[in-house]
Amino acid sequence: MSTIQCISPVDGSVYVERQTAGADEIQRVLSAAKSAQQAWKNTPVAERMALCSKAVDAFVAHRDDIAAELTWQMGRPIAQAPGEVGGFEERARYMIDIAESALADVVPADKEGFTRYIRREPLGVVFVVAPWNFPYLTSVNAIMPALLAGNTVVLKHSAQTPLCAERLQQAFDEAGLPAGAFRYLHLTHDDTERVIRAPEIDFVAFTGSVPGGEMVERAALGRFIGVGLELGGKDPAYVRRDAKLQHAIETVTDGAIFNSGQSCCGIERVYVDKSIMPQFVAGVVELVSGYRLGRPDDPATNLGPLVKAAAADFVRAQIDEAVAAGAVAHVDPAGFAADKRGTPYLAPQVLTRVDHSMRVMTEETFGPLIPIMPVSGDDEAIRLMNDSEFGLTAAIFTQDEAAAIEIGNRVETGTWFMNRCDYLDPALAWTGVKNSGRGCTLSSIGFEHLTRPKSFHLKKV
Repeated sequence: MSTIQCISPVDGSVYVERQTAGADEIQRVLSAAKSAQQAWKNTPVAERMALCSKAVDAFVAHRDDIAAELTWQMGRPIAQAPGEVGGFEERARYMIDIAESALADVVPADKEGFTRYIRREPLGVVFVVAPWNFPYLTSVNAIMPALLAGNTVVLKHSAQTPLCAERLQQAFDEAGLPAGAFRYLHLTHDDTERVIRAPEIDFVAFTGSVPGGEMVERAALGRFIGVGLELGGKDPAYVRRDAKLQHAIETVTDGAIFNSGQSCCGIERVYVDKSIMPQFVAGVVELVSGYRLGRPDDPATNLGPLVKAAAADFVRAQIDEAVAAGAVAHVDPAGFAADKRGTPYLAPQVLTRVDHSMRVMTEETFGPLIPIMPVSGDDEAIRLMNDSEFGLTAAIFTQDEAAAIEIGNRVETGTWFMNRCDYLDPALAWTGVKNSGRGCTLSSIGFEHLTRPKSFHLKKV
């Protein structure tokens, strides 16, 4: 065992301290999950839906406390933190509502003398490894459909957000979920790998960095289990010349700056038709300059700190390097009194005269930065959007839906937006291409990755 500490980005204090699970506790949790799975699998889908719905009720009943904990654990402004509880509820209730139909047997056309169907069997025990940046929204994507499908779940949450795992346990316990159906473990990195290798685990759902995804694949190597990986992105937006300009300015800015830019599907690079580039840049700079950076427990704050000082220093290094290479910075950090080197408090920035030789256009930033490039038209925008190791989401701003669909067919991405960004619709598959990962959560398709097909072929004699 060892100790994990959540160092709050609000003021650098130790907000939460927990002991990690020892070998005996890990084994007890895994064994309980394995033992509980058969009975949970045989529980009617309607009953699983009802229990999960009760868990959502129990969770949202603590909305205010959960929001305050989020603010102190990872720095989201208190005015925005309750939105994550709402997003959790939206996704969870959608997956509950569609579970019965999504998990129904697949029945082919009648064939005389035979009964034939395909049943969706749960995989067994699902190990969910969740990150700190959207701790409930990322974890619910896998937890809820896994349970609904008849799997049991073991959750390992980030050391930055340990209370999130405990809140979820509280909700499922209050709902009356059977013992062992859902459990969490506070784990070291080494023990996380050991759990992935444990014979009790039948699927791993991981959200995090590319190196973290590589760790999961190495640990699961040779086990012949499924792995779902959501590994982030360098998501682009293309503002076409026919875009509603003010809408594009406001939406792109929010998509890049919300949560201090710490979103795997946030906008991290922007391509703008050169004919409207000056107006677009001026509008974004004006909007960004109006943000209020400060302590996230202040209701007037709409831009909080990054999760830690090292994360802010990483973004500053990208900015400094780009400016040294010829980029132009449009926002004076001196206008943000809270901005201080060596702290997580970082002023937002807008860069122009950037190109793909700079890290700000190719390497994940995870901070409140908007680099903007002019383009000559659709073909150049498509080429630049595809010039990335990532492919999670991409967005276009235009009034021409047919053009948006045609361009979207050519862009390498998991989700293609028109006139919006940085949002997960639970009715649509959440997936990525290239180094953004593999697998899928949400929508009816999300259940397919948490079940296996079992065919019944019955001949009447």
